[in-house]
Amino acid sequence: MSVDRTDLDAAEFGSTGFGSTGFDRAGFDRTDLDAARFDTTVLAVYLVTDAGQCAAAGRSVADTVAAAVRSGVRSVQVRAKDASGATFLDDVAAVADAIASVPGADCVLIVNDRVDVALAARARGVPVDGVHVGQSDLPAPVLRAILWPGAILGVSAATREEIRAAEPYADYLGIGPLRDTATKPDADPALGLARVAELAATRLPAVTIGGVLADDLPGLRAAGLDGAAVVSGICAAPDPGEAARTYLARWNTEGRTDASLVEPVETPPATGFDKLNQRDDAGINASRGDGMIRSVPNVLSIAGTDPTGGAGIQADLKAIGACGGYGMAVVTALVAQNTTGVREVHYPDTGFLRAQLDAVSDDVAIDAVKLGMLGTVEVIATVRDWLERVRPTAVVLDPVMVATSGDRLLDAAAEAAMRELARLADVLTPNVPELAVLAGVEPASTWSQTLDQAQRVAAATGALVVAKGGHLDDATVSDALVGPDGLLAQVEHPRLATRNTHGTGCSLSSALATRHAVTGDWALALAESSDWLAASIARGDDLDVGRGNGPVHHVGPLWEAAGGPLPGPITDWWWQQASGIRDAIAELPFVRALGDGTLPTEAFTWYLAQDALYLGRYAQSLAAASRMATDEAERAFWHECSTSAIATELQLHESWVAPEVVAQTRPSPVTTAYLDHFADAEATGDYAVLTAALLPCFWIYAEVGDALAARNRPGHPYADWLATYSDEAFAESTRRAIAITETAARRAGAGSRMAAARAFRAACVHEREFFAAPLS
Repeated sequence: MSVDRTDLDAAEFGSTGFGSTGFDRAGFDRTDLDAARFDTTVLAVYLVTDAGQCAAAGRSVADTVAAAVRSGVRSVQVRAKDASGATFLDDVAAVADAIASVPGADCVLIVNDRVDVALAARARGVPVDGVHVGQSDLPAPVLRAILWPGAILGVSAATREEIRAAEPYADYLGIGPLRDTATKPDADPALGLARVAELAATRLPAVTIGGVLADDLPGLRAAGLDGAAVVSGICAAPDPGEAARTYLARWNTEGRTDASLVEPVETPPATGFDKLNQRDDAGINASRGDGMIRSVPNVLSIAGTDPTGGAGIQADLKAIGACGGYGMAVVTALVAQNTTGVREVHYPDTGFLRAQLDAVSDDVAIDAVKLGMLGTVEVIATVRDWLERVRPTAVVLDPVMVATSGDRLLDAAAEAAMRELARLADVLTPNVPELAVLAGVEPASTWSQTLDQAQRVAAATGALVVAKGGHLDDATVSDALVGPDGLLAQVEHPRLATRNTHGTGCSLSSALATRHAVTGDWALALAESSDWLAASIARGDDLDVGRGNGPVHHVGPLWEAAGGPLPGPITDWWWQQASGIRDAIAELPFVRALGDGTLPTEAFTWYLAQDALYLGRYAQSLAAASRMATDEAERAFWHECSTSAIATELQLHESWVAPEVVAQTRPSPVTTAYLDHFADAEATGDYAVLTAALLPCFWIYAEVGDALAARNRPGHPYADWLATYSDEAFAESTRRAIAITETAARRAGAGSRMAAARAFRAACVHEREFFAAPLS
């Protein structure tokens, strides 16, 4: 793929249309980022290219990459420090072609440093997955705003401060250098394995770089790294394919670590967080009873019921499934409750409770246990006895002790039994009132007090405590992992104005147990489960369950990422989700009056003038879609639509409204907002997002047009205009636009697909406002 300077200039920041809204217009939040997370196993052996070393070995960079990918390398970063933008862009395109030439290749393509090159490449249809930047490049928050939805962002870091700054925005870290290296003489001093491992103890996946040898990989993996970035070891090798196979083999086998890398350190006694995250020699969580790591862990909830499905074991099972586990449940209490409150509780005989517990543990290897409602001393004693006999891998206790009303749910004896049970748990997840009961103090009113109480409980029980800020009044909701020595990790989310919070405590504790069973890391499990819950709360408004505090939408984030709840067309799901918007359009005064012929002439003229202004900018976005399309037929379709919008449609408008009237008309705020939406979609550089933003103008216009055309009649004052709505050519164009958008959405990654869904829905809202404006 050949590129000239104009291709690159078109993608540089100044011409992407961010305008006066600045970088914040991307609306980035942590939910967007976590939804876009990628399969981190691709990082195991992360190839960073070096054109000079490849040339010295008698090969091109593309040939080197192809050989490495054939051998199993699944991540490639194109680095060309001294190349011009156009040359760099050619290199990226050549590497993308090399990856594509390998049958069945599953490899991410990252551009080093140059976000302008990455954007230009995507504008030309090159499947770039992300960028990797250093500390001297643009700051991570700026990059996250500039990058397309779903982009992978890697950040190099060598200090804890640099890592903290990157964590809210990056997808992975490059920590190093491990050793001094000739390929990057300006790098920071070598860190050594001990320091690299210490820095890698972060919520983000991490690779190390700098003089990495194949024999280093077992030690790096055992130390908790997610992979190693390799330059010379593959680029300068006589046979890059064989070199890649050697690195991958060493990553996947146990072995010694180069002693020169390891600095002797005194190992303190394992307590708290360290104790709970010890790993055996194979890197497996040492507490896993059967020595196996299942791809889908078995997670048992021991809790009460909720017939409305928002809390208790019903919520637990949904959370476990949504977070990657296989859910099982033992019932401790049958609860007659709904979204407005609890009516009655029945506790089955403890003999039957014991029978349920034994039935599960006698047959199934349990990877994690979540404890919920344990309402009596007898129930707590029965569960305690079972825990002491079975000794599950990990236990998360959500101590249900205080009702929403503030009433205590347990008598004094049961509260004392609960405090003793807490000593058998790995993690406790009390809310603010429950934390106060465990600590024997008044409920906290500030986050600082909450953390202090959590530390007190952790010291008293030996368990980690998740301090939760949901009951506080802060604008930001914090969740923190606290040990006997204080804060270990903290996650923050903006507080949402919603009533859909029923069962959040049940859901978070079950998600935490599940994600720990997957990752073996409590801090990472908290980050992932808290992020998932925030997204599920945000999607709660999609549900209509009960008159009180509604439930969270446990699988809402999954549906959004997948494009819908069923394997059917993604665009059909988007269309269904927009049904309320579409129904509102049909009932708008402008649409009804246009249909029955009572619409004032001045309102119709105003609408047509605004529509003419709209079509001019819309045609530019259609042309942009044509440029982004990689399929020739799709490129031709969008080009034809752009031409038609300018020539045919505008000509039709001018038959009703004089050109000088249109020329004197200023776009209304509604028109401007809609056109800005197209500009934002173009600026992402994401074909799926842009086509999704364009589609409602076809689809909704066709739906409204069919309804209006059916109301046409002889003598209707707008008969000629309504007749245009029944044009079969436009109906065919609509079907074609739907099909193209569907294909683009299916080819997109989860993050891109979610961004496309949001772009589609936003455009539907703009369509509604556009039809409403003439009579507003």
